[in-house]
Formats: sequence, structure tokens, C-alpha cells
Amino acid sequence: MPGDDRTPRVLVVWCPDWPVVAVTGDDPVAVTEGGRILACSAGARAAGVRQGQRLKLAQRLCPELELRDRDPEAETRRFEPVVAAVEAFTPRVEVIRPGLCAIPVKGPGRYFGGEEALATLVGTAVADALGRPPVPDAVPGAVTVPGEPGEPRPTEPRPTEPPEPRPTEPSEPQPTEPPEPQPTRAAAPSALIGVADGLFAAVLAARAGMLVPAGRTAEFLAPYPVGALGDEALAELLDRLGLPTVGAFAALPSEAVADRFGPAGTVAHRLARGLQPRPLVPRDEEPDLAVEQRFDPPEPSAEPLVFVARTLAEQLHRRLAGAGLTCRRVAVEVACADGRTASRLWRHEGRLSAAALAERVRWQLQAWQGAGTFADSREGFTLLRLAPDGLSPDQGRQLALWGQAVADDRVERAVARVQSVLGHAGLRRIEPAGGRGPGEQQVRVPWGEPYEAAVPADAPWPGRLAGRSADLWPAVVLREPAPVRVLDEAGRPVTVDGRAGVSARPALVVFRGREERVAGWTGPWPAVEYWWDQSQACRRARFQVVVDGGRALLLTVEGGGWYLEAGYD
Repeated sequence: MPGDDRTPRVLVVWCPDWPVVAVTGDDPVAVTEGGRILACSAGARAAGVRQGQRLKLAQRLCPELELRDRDPEAETRRFEPVVAAVEAFTPRVEVIRPGLCAIPVKGPGRYFGGEEALATLVGTAVADALGRPPVPDAVPGAVTVPGEPGEPRPTEPRPTEPPEPRPTEPSEPQPTEPPEPQPTRAAAPSALIGVADGLFAAVLAARAGMLVPAGRTAEFLAPYPVGALGDEALAELLDRLGLPTVGAFAALPSEAVADRFGPAGTVAHRLARGLQPRPLVPRDEEPDLAVEQRFDPPEPSAEPLVFVARTLAEQLHRRLAGAGLTCRRVAVEVACADGRTASRLWRHEGRLSAAALAERVRWQLQAWQGAGTFADSREGFTLLRLAPDGLSPDQGRQLALWGQAVADDRVERAVARVQSVLGHAGLRRIEPAGGRGPGEQQVRVPWGEPYEAAVPADAPWPGRLAGRSADLWPAVVLREPAPVRVLDEAGRPVTVDGRAGVSARPALVVFRGREERVAGWTGPWPAVEYWWDQSQACRRARFQVVVDGGRALLLTVEGGGWYLEAGYD
């Protein structure tokens, strides 16, 4: 298929038993997770401890085994120098997990003189980062695949496995008493390098410390058991079908695999054939584009900060343009000599020029001064900082015609002035949302913030309050429903049963001690919501009631209590 021959070459750095490296302890030591052995040292393996064993079995095999809980934070922290060493060759480093990372070979390989030279340099740099001399096996050599002249292809080595004990020769003197065992520290961390076509094969090549020639990855993978593909259910099925190796599975036609095993089988089949199911994903680092000005000695007044803000705004725009980025918001941060700080987010989205951004800084300083934020600070300002927030690629802007852009700019300037006083969330707009009641069908969003409803407003909502037009929609919607009492002609509370049956005709509505006689009513509209989540589950029914004077109310009954939810004109 097209693209089969374009599987990228990948170099993988593998540090064996990294969870053990991240913790301290005497050999034998093992790291546990979920009641099983996650990783163990060489001494523990020599005693028969293996990954995935239960703790009781591991302790029975090795009574002196020291158990440690996994420390993901320590694993990440200790692996960072290794990643930094690899990043010296290319910034496109994908950290698969602490102890395992990968880089594409194409660019760095050309620059550093080939794959073998790159692997040697990376192995040396990683060994320096780990604080030990390079392991000879960490520098891969070309692997001999079956069918080629020369030595047979080596099986996958286990660098962390101890060698089998050599039997003692009869002529060697035997000690009369065995020496008292002394605790030994766990072995220093090491790293192995592997290169192959695609990430999956490169990981296996790193575990073997090999450089697999380009185009021979399928042959390299062929002897591995199907369990190496990482899908236990598929491996068990393939083994029952008489396909115990990766090579036997790779020999099947792609169409037959897709029909029999589905998408998961197709992905595994591509791996078995030495193809890449996805490209490398380097870790995403947000660029630091913030600009700042420090004042030494501290500036006693805010006026000089306004002039500095213009220069900082120009620097910020140049940095954003140079990176091809735009930002949704800009944070204005000010620090005083006494340690107090203040920060406020301003909407940007590429609409603010350097002058406009400097003007907003001035407005913000004026608003802080008017609010007395720095009234007690007599030592002056030490820092003004502008930090972009919500970075995204700059796609440009389409300007409007016939003066619309001017009108929009006036609105934005007026909104900005209000937000400088009330804060970014002080001015809000109404957006439609999904729900049944009027309070649920509208949300308040800070002006300028994008909003995407979690549930579409036009989705089907059984029991939803009908009529979103101005004539039928409530004029006043309470933020929180207010408790009321609904009584019948005899003065008894009106109730609604589980089948939406009303006990009697509503006659009075009592709200804050004031009685309103009911002239007409309709309902109920029952709704059972979030029945699958006990923390949010509720059963309610809504009524529309007209009281004397022609005023209409929206009432809700829930949990045996009545509430006023909204009012109509």
C-alpha cells in the first residue's frame, strides 16, 4: 500500500527498571503497584521475582526483598535529565513514559553522520546524564536477519538479568564457612538504544540493544510471540488459531484481518508488518512570550508604568508575530515592593494594537487606584508584566465593510472600560444552553469569552418549558427558586404524586406571607432528571399559575416542596 515504505525511522532510549531507579533501597528491591510487582532489581530477579507477581509469592521467593511503593513524581523528575540530554540532538522528543523516550531519526541522523553515529552519541549523552560510563551494549550494531550470511540473529538480550551462576570447578578451593551476606545497593541506572522502522519495533529494538536495518523490521519482529503486540485478548485468540508468532500473524492478508478482527486487529497487524500506526507526538511546551519591566529602585507612582506599558505591548506583539501565534487574553500583572501583587485578564484575540493594549493597562491601573488596591503601599511598584494567555495559531482576521469594524471597536472599547472597573467577569452576556427550566436554558458568560454548550440547546428535552419567544418566555427568572406554599380551597397543601396526579385544585399561592388567589392554572409537566447519577438525580413537575391581577407565575414542585421559579408579564 502507499505509505508502507515510508514508515519513519525511530530511535528509542530505554532505561530498564526505571521505577526501581527512582526509589532508593538495597538490592534486592522491588516496586509495587496494585498489590503486584511492577519492577524489581537484578538481585530480586536472581531470586525468581518477576513483574506481575503477587507480593506474597515474591516475598516467599525472596524473603529479604525490600518493597517500595511506586513514586511517579520521582520517576518523572529523575528522567528529566535524560530527556534534556536527548533534546540536545532534536527538540522532537516524545516521552512515552518515564524511562522510555523516542525521537525521529531522519533529521538528526543526517546531521550527525548516520544512524549508528547518532545512536552512539545519544548513548554517550544519556550515560553522562545518568552519571555512569556508557554501557557497551547501549550502542547498537546492525542486526543480522534470517537468510543473510553471517552469524545467526541474536535473541533479545535481557541486560538487567544476571548471568547464570558458573558452576564451581572441582579444583577451586571451597570456603569452610560462607561469608556473611552484606547488603548491596541496587545497580546504577543504565540505558539501551534501539533503532527500527516505527515506534513499536524501535521499543523492542531498544530492549534488545539493536539497530534494525531499514526495511527489515518485519523480519526482526517475526520471531516475537504475538503477546508482544500488547493486546492480550487478541494474542490469546491468535494462539488458539495456531498463529503464535508475530511473523505468522503478519503473513495474513490485511483484508482478512480487518474482516475477522476489526479495527484493533488491523492496528496490531500493521505493527506486526513493521508499519507505523501513528507519528511521534513530541511533548508540547508552551512558549514563554511574556514581557516584563522591573523597577529598581521601586517606582512610587503609576504614571511611568503607563509609558512602559506601551513599550511592553509592542514587544509582546512582536513576539507573538514572530512565533506565528495570537492570544485570547492578556494578563496585566503588577507587583509592589511590599510583596503585594494584582493581576487582571483582558480580552485580546488579536484585536488590540500596542496602543490599545497600553491604554487598557492605564485603565487597569486607574481602576486599581480608584479601588484602593495599592493605597497602603508606600514603597512603590517593582514589576509590570504582560503575559499572553490562550495561545493559538494566528489565522488572521477578515475586516468588516461599511463601518461595521468601527462600530464593533467602539463597543469593545466601552466593554473594556467597564471590565477594567468590574473585572473580566463583571460584564456578562446571555447564551442559550440545554435544559428544561428557564434558568437552565440560559447561561451568563463573561463578555468576549467563547462559549460552547455542553449539551446542545436544540436537543430534544422531554418536559421542557415551551415557547422561547418574547411573548411566551418569562420576563423575570430568579437566580435561585424561592420557596412558596400552594394551598387548596380547604387550606390544605397541594401535593403531586409519583404519577403526576394533583391532590386538589390550587386555590392560593403564599409567597413571603402574602396570599395570591389563583385564577387559573395548567400543568403539571413532570420531569425525571439524572436518574443515573444519585448526586444529581431529581424528580420535579412545573405548573403555570395565573393569580388575581393577571400576573402569571412559573411554579415547581420538588421533594414535596413548592418553589417560585420565574414570573411572566
